[in-house]
Amino acid sequence: MNFEQFDFPSRRSNVMSFQGLVATSQPLAAQAGLDVLKAGGNAVDAAIATVATLCVVEPCSTGIGGDAFALIWSAQDQKLYGLNASGPAPEGLTAVLLQNRGYTTMPTLGALSVTVPGSLRGWEAALTRFGSMGLDSLLARPIGYAQDGFPVSQRIARAWHNSTDKLSGHEDSRRVWLQNGRSPQAGARFRNPEFAATLKTIAEQGSAPFYQGAIGQQIVDSVQAAGGVLSLADLGNYQAEWVEPLRLDYKNGFSFYEIPPNGQGLTALIALNMVKQLEITSLEYGSADYYHILMEIMKLAFADAHAYIGDPRMSAIPASGLLSDGYAQKRFAQINMQQAQPPQAGNPSRHGDTVYLTVADSAGNMVSWIQSLYMGFGSGLTAGKTGVQLQNRGANFTMAEGHPNQVAPGKRPYHTIIPGFITKDGQAWSSFGVMGGFMQPQGHLQVGLNLVDFEMDPQSALDAPRFNWLQGMEFGLETAVSAQIRTELKKRGHLLHPTDQPLQYGGGQVIVRDPETGDLIGGSEPRNDGTAVGW
Repeated sequence: MNFEQFDFPSRRSNVMSFQGLVATSQPLAAQAGLDVLKAGGNAVDAAIATVATLCVVEPCSTGIGGDAFALIWSAQDQKLYGLNASGPAPEGLTAVLLQNRGYTTMPTLGALSVTVPGSLRGWEAALTRFGSMGLDSLLARPIGYAQDGFPVSQRIARAWHNSTDKLSGHEDSRRVWLQNGRSPQAGARFRNPEFAATLKTIAEQGSAPFYQGAIGQQIVDSVQAAGGVLSLADLGNYQAEWVEPLRLDYKNGFSFYEIPPNGQGLTALIALNMVKQLEITSLEYGSADYYHILMEIMKLAFADAHAYIGDPRMSAIPASGLLSDGYAQKRFAQINMQQAQPPQAGNPSRHGDTVYLTVADSAGNMVSWIQSLYMGFGSGLTAGKTGVQLQNRGANFTMAEGHPNQVAPGKRPYHTIIPGFITKDGQAWSSFGVMGGFMQPQGHLQVGLNLVDFEMDPQSALDAPRFNWLQGMEFGLETAVSAQIRTELKKRGHLLHPTDQPLQYGGGQVIVRDPETGDLIGGSEPRNDGTAVGW
């Protein structure tokens, strides 16, 4: 591992520890998880305490009205487990219903974009299988912040403000999130006593009131009053699912893991498999050739993802074909180093706005957890007097007839949130993730290569300048990329987003475990308010 050996500025130092480490997008949440580790809890306990606190202190990005995915390394089993806690469409949501209401594309906001919230079932599933503490103790800190208030941090305040118009359109959202008629400014103390009461109920009774009782009824009433079709039966029938992680054996004993579809983690693995076809370190890091080839690879990976990813319970996903060496070689051969190409899906063989956190404990357990409402404050709906904001994951369905991601009752939509994990010679090595919608697999590719091929320390791997594929031939490049490189990429046919217009490049965290000593090294994005903390 090379510390600070690259010519871009690394704006934070790594955090190093051996007892335990937590990294996430908001400092109060990171401390909540660290306190659980200090009290004797394990990595899963700390992860739930951390994400529950994020639901309070970063409400624009996450909440129990959203979904979650996790990759959990069990030191006892020496095995990685995958958890899919994403909810399906309501049984009453059909393409015909949407067409009859005048929609030709999926609504991005409002009641018809609301899918079943899965995160809370995910918390319980993870704790039941691997935890050592209960929700009664793990929710104490977030309950306190919701009841007594917390100072809103800077970037969260900015994101909150950006959702003002959305929140203004719904009475309960306006009351809860725009107190005194506006979003809270950075440093202002914000209280959410309604959500505190909801969390107290969950701490005492578990998820039953949310999925089958009074909290769930308020969720259903709120959605139906706004024209949606979510029912109490939709909530009550939902369970999180344990899944086998997708694995790509990369190079030099390193293997990358992602959650299988309906998540988009497959996109990152498709891209990494194409990178295997060259020696990426033979290119000068940050050069025009370096950016060009990764941008072309990412376009091809997204073309395949958008063509083939759906809910595998309802549509066959050709994952093994998409990840085969032969297919990767064929796709890589399509890249022209001198000219950018429009993205086109291939034909594989057919066999066979978000928060992220990572936690590691002294026993060797590691957790990669991601949870989201999708767009800022999700659908814009808040459920009655619960303080729960509801996600808009239904926006990611398509209405295209016959597509694997076509909207249908009980189907889970294409999901953007993805946790990442890397092993070295079969042992847990790194838990990592990058938030930000369709930026996420791009972040996994770029941060993963930084860690593995370029041997960067975690903080440098996160600090490095990034690209962001937007659509077609359009890319964003962070301002740290020189004008000379930008000019060369434009010559090759890339359409670059103007530097004076803001664009999101994700926000991530990384923990690496030293395979010899077991010591932990962590980093957290300078692009958000987060931090890594250890002891």
